[in-house]
Amino acid sequence: MTKTFMPQMETLDELRDLQLKGLQKTVKHAYEGSPVYRKRLDETGIGPESIRSLDDLEKLPFTTSKDLQEGYPFPLLSVPFEKVVRIHASSGTTGKRKVLCYTKKDIEDWTHFFARCYEMAELTAEDRVQIAVGYGVWTAGASFQLGCEEFGAMAIPAGPGNMDMQCEFLMDMKTTVMCCTASMGLLLAEEVHHRSINDKVHLKKMIFGSERASDAMRNRIGELLELEHMFDIPGMTELYGPGTGLDCVYHTGIHYWADYYILEILDPETLKPVPEGETGEMVVTTLEKEGVPLIRYRTRDLTRLIPGQCECGSILPRHDRILGRSDDMIIFRAVNIYPGQIDHVLSGIEGIGSEYQVILDRKEDGKDYMTLKVERDQCVAQGRDAELSGQIGKEIKKQVFVSAGVEIVEYGALPRSERKSKRVFDNRD
Repeated sequence: MTKTFMPQMETLDELRDLQLKGLQKTVKHAYEGSPVYRKRLDETGIGPESIRSLDDLEKLPFTTSKDLQEGYPFPLLSVPFEKVVRIHASSGTTGKRKVLCYTKKDIEDWTHFFARCYEMAELTAEDRVQIAVGYGVWTAGASFQLGCEEFGAMAIPAGPGNMDMQCEFLMDMKTTVMCCTASMGLLLAEEVHHRSINDKVHLKKMIFGSERASDAMRNRIGELLELEHMFDIPGMTELYGPGTGLDCVYHTGIHYWADYYILEILDPETLKPVPEGETGEMVVTTLEKEGVPLIRYRTRDLTRLIPGQCECGSILPRHDRILGRSDDMIIFRAVNIYPGQIDHVLSGIEGIGSEYQVILDRKEDGKDYMTLKVERDQCVAQGRDAELSGQIGKEIKKQVFVSAGVEIVEYGALPRSERKSKRVFDNRD
């Protein structure tokens, strides 16, 4: 029998039984191992013995990024230091880095379910996987590589950037799968097209992590590289890192590894569950994590649960691609806007490229103004700029409920990046 990394269960009842045992184990482990968790649970009157069903999850207190930052450098550590074999850290763009400790079991679990991602993407041992993500203290490089090696495919640890080397490896190593940010995927696709080396490239699949990719960007990458599939891989440092789920070849949502964590979708204001299919904030509780278990951790990521079972037959539940973050919301003239909404509008308009910028200014009259810089598609004449500008402005007004000035720019005029692209520039005081 071919080795599989998928959970060995056939029904949702079996999955729920496993989740309950994992939840009981996690609460007991956190209570006994972490003074912070013990104090928090004691204050709410909830102990390990209180968890008798999955419904008891709602009784548990929330954990936030503030808990991780205040506990720097080893927040919420729930094992003795001698059991810690590795640390990883977030980017630290909003203060102290969030440092997470990992035990040997944590690394083994992470590697196992990351290999599951490659299996879900229907890779084989004959695939050659070029890993163009950051190595070092970040969670990405090591996890992509270890998961690939555990799965049994060839790992090519290229790291990010360096287009000359990336293109050389694509041709010489006959890379079939590329792992990178969507921004780097676009940069690489345009570079391959510019160098006219498409016939020397054997790339069939891309796995995108770290940032939201609009449909327009994905379509452009797919067209330039003639890809069979593009996959979304979620992940955050707090929850191991990348690899906590993947969309299958049917691309109807991201299967998440519900045997390793429980996912709740809550209203970010009321912190109550939203109906299945409606957008809310992802809140996660780990079931196997030793070093830094998470109990109802507020990720601030916004998505929705997708009802029903996938065509692929997997019982693993699905969530949609990440819409944005609840703390990335733009308030413009009393309207709440998420960048993902603008992605969605622009992706539905023909004649424009995938790259854009949102620029917010406050002028001398005291009012806020929004300007959208949008690239014209490569094959579209400049004479259509007025038409495209008017169409974009109309759709933004209709779907996002705000007025915006629209500036059409040449294809390639906006910056590309091998990491995450910055799209929103808020110049207001």
